[in-house]
Amino acid sequence: MSARVIALGWLLILMGCAAPAPENTTTEAIGNAAILRDGHGKPDFNGVWQTMGSAHWDLEPHEARMGPVVAMGAVGAVLGGLGVVDGGAIPYQEWAREQQRENRDNWLARDPLVKCFMPGIPRATYLPFPFQIIQGDETMIFAYEFADAARVVYMNQPDFEHPFEAWMGHSRGRWEGDTLVIRVDAHVPDTWFDHSGNFHSEALVVEERYTLVSENVIEYEATMTDPNVFTGPWTIRLPLYRRLEDNAQILEFKCVEFAEELMYGHLVKKKGE
Repeated sequence: MSARVIALGWLLILMGCAAPAPENTTTEAIGNAAILRDGHGKPDFNGVWQTMGSAHWDLEPHEARMGPVVAMGAVGAVLGGLGVVDGGAIPYQEWAREQQRENRDNWLARDPLVKCFMPGIPRATYLPFPFQIIQGDETMIFAYEFADAARVVYMNQPDFEHPFEAWMGHSRGRWEGDTLVIRVDAHVPDTWFDHSGNFHSEALVVEERYTLVSENVIEYEATMTDPNVFTGPWTIRLPLYRRLEDNAQILEFKCVEFAEELMYGHLVKKKGE
């Protein structure tokens, strides 16, 4: 287990919300699927998870297209995708759709992820990097491999407001039956939803829904509301898969080292200058 995950585990313990011990877990059916439950009787989301697909390139349906030679580990081309937005298209206001297209055409220079900034929510969920959920009764920790990003989800504290905006937002969770629901607000306006320039303002509110449909698959939904940019709320939906390798864990991805040349290479004197 990496030192980072160990440190996150100790943080959870110090906050009085350590994940239940394995002997406290039980298996119970949801529909026709058998799932694990924690010591509090809730579906057990503990583990390392990852999505598949091309949502990180573009949430909307898109054709394959040429990409940069090297950008955050992606080489050559953008894979085509059917999209994960309910209804297909994000309901932009007219001016905002024009802004999104301009962002897409200049994404390598503008995308904050290329500069190794925190990805924000929901983007961190469907990046091509795994993330780990450490589940407790009062608090949960989501630890992401990309850029050492992490967030704390405060359970059963609906009145706990965040005093300032943050790159990963402010997360408050609750249970609706067997579905984990997380409201995320206090976003900085700088994060994007994908590499295609889909964006938001500081008014963004995200409601995430995590539902175990089997022991190793989560149905993930996120509904975005931002009256400054969109004409109405819109929802994405995609599956998350449990990593089943022996000793599955998140590792370090120090993306700053990959971004330095892109961001500061023009400041380096070339031979003969």
